Amino acid sequence: MRRVRRAVMAAILFAVLLGGSFLTWAALRNRPQDLPWTRLDLRRPIGIFTGRKLAGLTGDYARCRALLRAAGVRYAALARVSGDAPQCGYADGVRFAPGGSRGIAFAPASPGTSCPVAAALSLWEWEIVQPAAQRHFGAAVVRIEHLGSYSCRRMYGRSAGDWSEHATADAIDIAAFRLADGTRIGVAEDWEEGGGKAAFLRDVRTGACKLFSTVLSPDYNAAHRDHLHLDEAERGEWGWRTCR
Repeated sequence: MRRVRRAVMAAILFAVLLGGSFLTWAALRNRPQDLPWTRLDLRRPIGIFTGRKLAGLTGDYARCRALLRAAGVRYAALARVSGDAPQCGYADGVRFAPGGSRGIAFAPASPGTSCPVAAALSLWEWEIVQPAAQRHFGAAVVRIEHLGSYSCRRMYGRSAGDWSEHATADAIDIAAFRLADGTRIGVAEDWEEGGGKAAFLRDVRTGACKLFSTVLSPDYNAAHRDHLHLDEAERGEWGWRTCR
């Protein structure tokens, strides 16, 4: 029994020392985004805790909008939407203005999403999508094609079961990307084709996992064969995350 207690104490001491070393390392590197207690700043690169902090914006509409403004994102605040069911609707919606997220357009026109989704999309575009496009194609993404955000429905369109994050505009489905040279990279067409387009799509999917609560791709199931599902499910800053 004494040996067990010693082993437990040694493990606890090791964990404390490891945690302290990590925090010291993060502070010395001048990367507040790697620390759990610092405030989110969309102008900084993605850090270890950025995704958790984005998820924590749910329920703090004013702070979320202030973060967008501070980062230079132009947007319009949307009126409250009430759905046909009590589980539907939102009161924290925003819509990117033309060129509001540093020049990337959406097609069809920029959708209304919850503010946390817009904040995560902004960082995803700046820190993940554009660098990946430059690596793979040497060109910038100028348009993102989507399948919509708000939809008062249950998951997978079922008549029963859990409600989709789309029901509160906390999700968006991304279908394709258009480069400045006219090249189109589509999830449905290019995910399984191999080569640079498939590699790009996997890079932006994996990068999204740093920012969104849930990321689902064609690797998840057939229902996502033609899009990337990105959502900021309300699980709190320390809730579980899904990336498939």
